[in-house]
Amino acid sequence: MLKTAMIRARTEHSLKEEAEKIFKELGLTATEAINLFYRQVKLHKGLPFEVVIPNETTLNVFQDTDRKKNIVKCKDMEDMFNKFPIIQ
Repeated sequence: MLKTAMIRARTEHSLKEEAEKIFKELGLTATEAINLFYRQVKLHKGLPFEVVIPNETTLNVFQDTDRKKNIVKCKDMEDMFNKFPIIQ
């Protein structure tokens, strides 16, 4: 299929660099990644992932972790499950 449409967008330089590094590891160019995203949008008839507004609890956790507060450190997965038995 002939590609004739152009997409122009601005983004943060560091975001672009990090994303393109991942694309390269995946064997994709930025153009191929954008086309892949557009194909998934078409296939799903919407975004190919869930987008939600975080609830108050989630927002509080985000704020706490940004401030490096209330962070629970675990040695490994077993330690995590012992500290958070509700996850099981």
